[in-house]
Amino acid sequence: MEATLCSFSSSSKPHPLSLRPQSLTLTLKSPTLVCKPRRRSLPFVRAAISRTKKEETVENVKQQLESCYLIAGIRYTGFTVKQFKDLRGTLPDTVKLIVAKNTLVGKAIEGTAWEALKPCMKGMNAWLFVHTEEIPAALKPYREFQKERKLDDNDFTGAVFEGRFYAPDEFKVLETLPSREEIYAKLLGALQGPSISLVSTLQAPARELVLTLKAYVQKLEEEQSTPA
Repeated sequence: MEATLCSFSSSSKPHPLSLRPQSLTLTLKSPTLVCKPRRRSLPFVRAAISRTKKEETVENVKQQLESCYLIAGIRYTGFTVKQFKDLRGTLPDTVKLIVAKNTLVGKAIEGTAWEALKPCMKGMNAWLFVHTEEIPAALKPYREFQKERKLDDNDFTGAVFEGRFYAPDEFKVLETLPSREEIYAKLLGALQGPSISLVSTLQAPARELVLTLKAYVQKLEEEQSTPA
């Protein structure tokens, strides 16, 4: 854009060297506007990723609840990444270790029999999901790991088994439950012994009785499927 300014001498007589008006030309440049693409707010993106991860964690916990016999919490304050890796290496395939916030686990178990786990949802917990009836064998690897690494402060915070909550001081009950082999041997002894022994077996706690009968049925099925 250009503008022309004209100026005349203040004298009534024209200057001998200036017979026409003087002109001054000014050139004005318009400012250049640069439009940058609008970027999405970084905190918004982070929030979306965080929300997605939380939803995935809740879904993962829900999947672990399927065919699960026991869930136990472990206080993992002070655990290192290497310790977690080593611990996972000691667990059998029937036991899964998941690190998740109490709120997310609580959301996953809401409305299920596992809600009894809520009393131990304090502090930082890692969670053991046991997918086998052999409870003592499932808990034993962590007990050995805890003793070997001298992790006295990283004890079980609680567990739920068959709809009942077990506090840390009650874990001895879970860790000494009879195995399938022990129940089967007990059943055979009862069947082969006097009738009072069988009556004693039938009066055992409901879980032992159910597992005893299941073991006996399984044994009969195996015998029937074995060719003569």
